[in-house]
Amino acid sequence: MTDMRYETRRRSGGGIWQIAVMAAIAAAIYMGYQKLQGGVSADQLNVNAASAILIDATTGEVMYAKNADTPMAPASMSKMMTEILVLDGIHGGTLKWQDPVTASLYAAQVPGARLGLNHGDVTTVRELFDAMTIYSANDAAVALAEHVGGSETAFTELMNDRAARIGLSEEAVFGNASGLSLSDISHLEGAAAERDTLLTAHDTAKLAGYLIGKYPEVLEVTSRRSVKVPTKGQTFAATNWMLEDQPYAYPGNDGLKTGYTPVAGYCFTGTAKRDGKRLISVVMGASSKEERFTETIALYDLGFGSSGRGIQAASGR
Repeated sequence: MTDMRYETRRRSGGGIWQIAVMAAIAAAIYMGYQKLQGGVSADQLNVNAASAILIDATTGEVMYAKNADTPMAPASMSKMMTEILVLDGIHGGTLKWQDPVTASLYAAQVPGARLGLNHGDVTTVRELFDAMTIYSANDAAVALAEHVGGSETAFTELMNDRAARIGLSEEAVFGNASGLSLSDISHLEGAAAERDTLLTAHDTAKLAGYLIGKYPEVLEVTSRRSVKVPTKGQTFAATNWMLEDQPYAYPGNDGLKTGYTPVAGYCFTGTAKRDGKRLISVVMGASSKEERFTETIALYDLGFGSSGRGIQAASGR
């Protein structure tokens, strides 16, 4: 009886109908999977940047990579290592947040994003750390480096030693405390001027993972939208435009570090957490401030299985 019914359906085109239904179901499952993956799978995503990586910070899984092992200029993303060394001192007892720091002539002359330190200005470790971390102030990074290491050159040696201990690749080289290009500072007395900083996207993500893993309190700083520096009487806006109420706000984003030089292009190491899952992303060599964030959104969407965030963010500029 079963064979007869099957034969009747087959002869009436039922077999073709069944195939069509199964194909439709398969397509629906596929489309549902694609939606789950943020509308694009990892092998379809092409981040508009020279290099990029997305990592699940909990498992260490690399979810996306583009030229991720190619050493490139990271600009101010290298300040994450400066942050680590300062936090080492705080936790080790050799530094205190309220310790006074006197700005050298070099710190007062370093270009780029600045607090506007003058030679001889006195600020605290806390003020400098927050300004460096939130606003990416180069003069703050230099002042901290000289305070911790005695000179930026000596501090750079500490950076490279720590890179080796963290387990960064042999391609990772730190040239100074701020991430500026050698050409920007080589003429300044006191500058570490032997080499440029180079990091791969993979190394940068690993550095970020180490920072927030060992010192999770840093996220309390990087999640802030501005920093007030009482001794300067000024408030400086965060360079991370993915924080709450910012143009590219992304739910769960709480850091981490932007970067830009003409050599490096626009860069961003981001981190976001949802439902117990933390992602770390790195975008290097984007063509604009905006693009480094829109491409990070694409990576987050892939990692969290969201969809449409990039469109929403772009329309909210």
